[in-house]
Order: sequence, then structure tokens, then C-alpha cells
Amino acid sequence: MDISGAKKIMGKNFIGPQELKKISSQLGISDPFKSKHLMPPILFSSDYLKKICKDYILILGMPTAKGGEKLTINKMRAIFGRDPGKKEPCFYNQDWYIKEKFASAITLDFKWYVISRKITEESRGQNPVLIAEGLPKNEKFPLAVLTAFTFFAYYFHSAGEILWKHDFIWCSDKDNSGDQIYTGRYEDQNHINKNGFNIHRHLAIRPYYGLAPQLK
Repeated sequence: MDISGAKKIMGKNFIGPQELKKISSQLGISDPFKSKHLMPPILFSSDYLKKICKDYILILGMPTAKGGEKLTINKMRAIFGRDPGKKEPCFYNQDWYIKEKFASAITLDFKWYVISRKITEESRGQNPVLIAEGLPKNEKFPLAVLTAFTFFAYYFHSAGEILWKHDFIWCSDKDNSGDQIYTGRYEDQNHINKNGFNIHRHLAIRPYYGLAPQLK
């Protein structure tokens, strides 16, 4: 599948090298056309893209920032900041994850990714373990760094559209304690927390959690 054909099918849900070049200064990345790597092929058929074009985003991953540093979550955090009072979009003001591998070391490959624009209704409120057990073979939890990169890239590409505005997304990453990561929910519907792209961890139940009953 060539780039022009994929772009025609996906429409606004296509973020390729030309789209990334246009917003490169806002994203803090270099011109994708000047990458030391050859432009990767799109490994999805036209029929497949036609089926998903309205609900999914086809995006070219970028592994490095403009200065050659790894484009990790922590690097994006430095680029976009954590204070919506200064500029938006930004990350939610939290720092628990900065020493975690998924935030400090993991980057995207220079290849094409497909990710959903929204969470599935049947997955709402479900345990991630149960969700994973029911996933079709062609689906998986996304990398946290993919959700962050797609969120900010799509914001600038679409002139301000916010993905996963009120929803959290389960990710494939886990922290150093084995707790699963989830991201998203840029805006708090209850207006208690400030705006920002959230990164949290789902605390798994462990043997040292339990009841110490009071007798009556």
C-alpha cells in the first residue's frame, strides 16, 4: 500500500511524513523525510484500511526528537510541559513515572501504527485481564508512548481535536512493580483536576492486601 493511497482512504485519520513535517516544530521532532532510515512500507491492505478508516488512526511512529534524543514519554513531557495555565496541550502534572522504563526508555519504531480513536463500549469498566483474554488475534493493548505521541500529533494535525478526552486507555506497559499502565483522559468531566494527558497505573491486588477485622 503506498502513502498517497492510504492517505486518500484514511482522510483526516492519516498522519504520515508530510503531516508530521507540517507540525514538526510543535511536536519537537525532525523532518521525517530526513530520517536516516528508509521510509517504511505500509503493511495494511487497502481493503483493511477502508474498513477501519472512520474509527482508527494510521500514524507514522517517530523514535527521536529534533535534537536526536529518544522521543520517550519523558522527552514529550519536557516538550509539552505540565501546566495548562501556560500552554496546552500538556501532560497532567504528575511525576511518579519518570524513572519507570516505559517512560524513560521506550520509544516508537520508525514504522506505521494503527490505533483506535476511542475505547470500545464493551470494555468500559472491565478488568484489563478479562479484556486481554477476549481480544481478537489482530488486536492488542497499545504502548503508552504510542498513545501519547498519537494524542499530541493528532491535536496539532486536526487543529485542536482531543482524543480520548474523558476516557482512559489500557496500555501494554507495566511499571517496575508489575502494575498495568493506563493513559488518556485529558479533561476531567467533574472539573476537579486540571487538564493534561494522564499516565496512571492500575494497582493489582497482592497477598499483602487484606482485611484486619474489628470484632463486635
